Amino acid sequence: MEGFFGNCFNMILLMLCFTNLSIAFAQSHMNGFGEQPLAKIAIHKTVLALHSSASIIAVPFVLGTKGEDTQWVTVELESPIPSVDDWVGVFSPANFNSATCPDTDGIGWVEEPYICTAPIKYKYANYSNRNYAKTGKAILKFQLINQRADFSFALFSGGLSDPRLVAISNSISFANPKAPVYPRLALGKSWDEMTVTWTSGYDINEAVPFVEWGPKGGKKTRSHAGTLTFNRNSMCGEPARTVGWRDPGFIHTSFLKELWPNFRYTYKLGHMLSNGSYVWSKKYSFKASPYPGQNSLQRVIIFGDMGKAERDGSNEYADYQPGSLNTTDQLVKDLENYDIVFHIGDMPYANGYISQWDQFTAQVQEISSTVPYMIASGNHERDWPNTGSFYDTPDSGGECGVPAETMYYFPAENRAKFWYKADYGLFRFCIADSEHDWREGSEQYKFIEHCLATVDRKHQPWLIFSAHRPLGYSSNLWYGMEGSFEEPMGRESLQKLWQKYKVDIGFYGHVHNYERVCPIYQNQCVNEEKHHYSGTVNGTIHVVVGGGGSHLSDFTPSPPIWSLYRDVDYGFGKLTAFNHSYLLFEYKKSSDGEVYDSFTISRDYRDVLACVHDGCEKTTLAT
Repeated sequence: MEGFFGNCFNMILLMLCFTNLSIAFAQSHMNGFGEQPLAKIAIHKTVLALHSSASIIAVPFVLGTKGEDTQWVTVELESPIPSVDDWVGVFSPANFNSATCPDTDGIGWVEEPYICTAPIKYKYANYSNRNYAKTGKAILKFQLINQRADFSFALFSGGLSDPRLVAISNSISFANPKAPVYPRLALGKSWDEMTVTWTSGYDINEAVPFVEWGPKGGKKTRSHAGTLTFNRNSMCGEPARTVGWRDPGFIHTSFLKELWPNFRYTYKLGHMLSNGSYVWSKKYSFKASPYPGQNSLQRVIIFGDMGKAERDGSNEYADYQPGSLNTTDQLVKDLENYDIVFHIGDMPYANGYISQWDQFTAQVQEISSTVPYMIASGNHERDWPNTGSFYDTPDSGGECGVPAETMYYFPAENRAKFWYKADYGLFRFCIADSEHDWREGSEQYKFIEHCLATVDRKHQPWLIFSAHRPLGYSSNLWYGMEGSFEEPMGRESLQKLWQKYKVDIGFYGHVHNYERVCPIYQNQCVNEEKHHYSGTVNGTIHVVVGGGGSHLSDFTPSPPIWSLYRDVDYGFGKLTAFNHSYLLFEYKKSSDGEVYDSFTISRDYRDVLACVHDGCEKTTLAT
């Protein structure tokens, strides 16, 4: 073993960088939620303190030998000088050497050495052995996903703020680290089109990406895929450009066209290598979208602000996104009972730590590989100073929208302008981007009006508006303190559109709770009903569904009279259109999947046409 650790010592010398990096901590939400856990590690302060009697060994050496894209790893460690704040970081690639460091030209040298890349997750050494500080021995379990590179485990003393590198493990890897993984379905620009996006390690000069697909039990065809990626220079600031950077691999998208409505299709991801051989994913299936206006049962899930968490208990996300796995698991459990998902912003809260996007796509893949997973832009995806975002905040950790816009497909005309329409059977969804200007006269305002104005309500009666931030109504604590009960300037320009085009429901996230508002216009409830709305509703119902998994938000102590139902818990919304005349909304908690609030809308086409205040064309009595 002495030879092994001697080799490790030499390897460490190669793995250390000498650069003057200051780690950027990710900004929290405006309501003071905790910072990104990886940002708590002052990895740039790492000091080399290898000890000949310390060891850390990871097994098995090869993962995914049966085609798995995730596997548990056992890490056995021993330290002659144990402490309660010792921790183990998972690094990928395993050799985090100078090749992974950004260009240091023009950066002054300071005391060395430094590690210039953050781990992808970490766990305290005493996680599973409370006596570690006495015995110096522990066994930890980590769950790894296939992320296109090998892994190593490093033991640190000194806690997160003053890390001292004590030992490093052998490297381990997946049998095929480049394999196609984590498919994400999304609606295309046409109702009869489904897109499939996935991640791999194959550039187009190595292999040709495609999807093999067809009706269940029927003839299969192949559709080619386009390939995108992004690099460090695509990022707008740190940590995304510095310690948070990790190669995202290659993102492929294929367009499956001329689908038959409601048909079940099977598909698998493929790469044809230059030698003529093939690499395949597992087989998946999806149900094609209904024809616009089709009179059939259609069920929609909608929520925001979910985040991600680690099933192995890694401290990386301990108490950061505490409800995300509950929401994910409930949606997986109920997968047969809905048809499409809208995740309206704040997805992994990567905040500039790019490895977390892989982690998130793996967490939701059972959902996203089966039903369309539609997304919206949130502040933690887009916002960065001086980059054109409407809010001049550093919430994205330097990502400025690039990972979100590349990792997921959405049917926008311009992917950098994160607004789009989506037709799904009886529904028209107008998805806005609250991180870009929506005010009257803006480019987005024109899109929103066009989206609302062009729907044929006799065929698609249910008109839904959605954005990440509450552009409608919210009695959240900080909005109450401001006295606005909305995102500032939120509804000033938009409420005239909601009223004119008779928008049924507006959905929002950003505020991490659940709230339902009465049908409302100009701060006034326009209907006295609480749960059953029939005939002409006269206003828009606004719903906050931001309890997907991140830290919860408090309400103002004295809620306005328009706030009908509030809940500080994790959950999601579900819309069920039974036909052209009857719509059900349900709020479900992630903890048990039970319904805690609901309402129905019952009406005929003539009720949609009926005049409402500020929502009718001018008329005349002239004969």
